[in-house]
Amino acid sequence: MMAAMGEVMEGALGVGVVLWVLNDIFQSVVVPRPTPGLRPSTVIARAGWPLWRALGLRRTAVARDRFLGQFASLLVVGILGVWIAGLILGYGLVLHALRAQLHPTPVGFGDALYLAAASLLTVGFGDVVAAGPAARVAAILAAASGLGAVALSISFIFSLFASFQRREALVVTLDERAGAPPSGVQLLETMAHEGLRDDLGGLFSDWERWSGEVLDTHVSYPVLAYFRSTHDNESWVSAIGAMLDAATLVATTVDGGPRGSARMLWSAGDHLVEDLARSFGFAATEDVGIERAEFDAARARLARAGYRLREADASWSAFGEMRAAYATRLNALARHFATPPSPWVGDRSVLRIARPHA
Repeated sequence: MMAAMGEVMEGALGVGVVLWVLNDIFQSVVVPRPTPGLRPSTVIARAGWPLWRALGLRRTAVARDRFLGQFASLLVVGILGVWIAGLILGYGLVLHALRAQLHPTPVGFGDALYLAAASLLTVGFGDVVAAGPAARVAAILAAASGLGAVALSISFIFSLFASFQRREALVVTLDERAGAPPSGVQLLETMAHEGLRDDLGGLFSDWERWSGEVLDTHVSYPVLAYFRSTHDNESWVSAIGAMLDAATLVATTVDGGPRGSARMLWSAGDHLVEDLARSFGFAATEDVGIERAEFDAARARLARAGYRLREADASWSAFGEMRAAYATRLNALARHFATPPSPWVGDRSVLRIARPHA
């Protein structure tokens, strides 16, 4: 009686493990929207990144970025490995509970794991055979699960890299306009110096669409956020930060710029930053993120570039209100992903400590 109860509990545990893993595969690959819950893929990412980040920050700048850039690829491989291992464990528990229906009868749990792996990976050696109906169903389900997991994993990888490449295509083109790391003020200066001020509206529209696509892909597939740029001093976080700063300056400070396009970009970019920050558990505060002296310095640079500017106090007030909506969340994302330092984006505590001694 006790042995039968133990087999039932073992089988139920195995079914639970299989369903947990299959649900993670389904939610991670098939469902095109964020799904909260304790799942293997989220546990690995949330637990692994802080340790990997701490190890990376001990390295020099060049080695640090190279080391941190390996995490996303290792994370994808690790998640796929955990999915396969979890299914083997789950089906191994089920088959071990049904060991009386196997021929020859497994000597221990290791033999049941072997049969589960052979069925899941469709090896089919035939040295252990499912003889009873329940064991046969379990073996067939294991084989079907293995084929499905591999097929979905392949599509998952292709989707990730396609989304990454689309994201980076626009980030890379920002170098010549905004510098590396990018700056919203430098972007506006370059557009003025190169006679491209009339193109600002189109540029803002491109980044508005970019924000919408990145919001959709990175909230649905959070692992994408860990993929770093392949170029030095670049990051999707600092890129959207620079574009948001440029749009905010045009909407509040520059007189005669494409205010409509700037506000549309600000709305889309703020939505992107807000949703991603919320998904990683970052709260927002009403902090503009920069000081008045830095804003006045930016105004001076824009004036020298040929922009007509609105009254200083009024523009500072409007600028602060718009930037406060995204500044703290953006900085939290920059610190979390250890992005290369860029003007106005990231941890500014060092600047604030050092300023009184300047």
